[in-house]
Amino acid sequence: MQLSAAPYEERLTAPRTWWLISFLVGVSMALVLLPFGTLPMLGGLAGGTAVAAVAASSYGSVRIRVVGDSLIAGEAKIPLAALGEAEVLDAEEARAWRTYKADPRAFLLLRAYIPTALRVEVTDPQDPTPYLYLSTREPERLAQALRTQTSA
Repeated sequence: MQLSAAPYEERLTAPRTWWLISFLVGVSMALVLLPFGTLPMLGGLAGGTAVAAVAASSYGSVRIRVVGDSLIAGEAKIPLAALGEAEVLDAEEARAWRTYKADPRAFLLLRAYIPTALRVEVTDPQDPTPYLYLSTREPERLAQALRTQTSA
């Protein structure tokens, strides 16, 4: 039996401004090393930019996928049978669930630079996690993929 392509896959990449900030970190390092000469200054520019870019890339490399009978969100793999209703959250409601409505037991795949999210109930009685909060740029599409895979 061959697996079909994932019905939903999203990579939560860092925004473009973070790459500019990475370059500015390199410029800052270059300025710090300027008194030591041109070569250390260029090394600071390259090294500072590279380290900041790696940090931005690793933070923005998390993926959300619906594959087979599982939801894979970052490093978490949750069977779809353990999930209940999915609620699409607009920017205002997503902020509320990140702050004063948040449950400390919930699983949060949170990226503050993504304003919308999906909240999915966990129905497994053995799991103390009440819900999953998933930052996503396409919450309607993710909710539809979960509904489609659950009913299949």
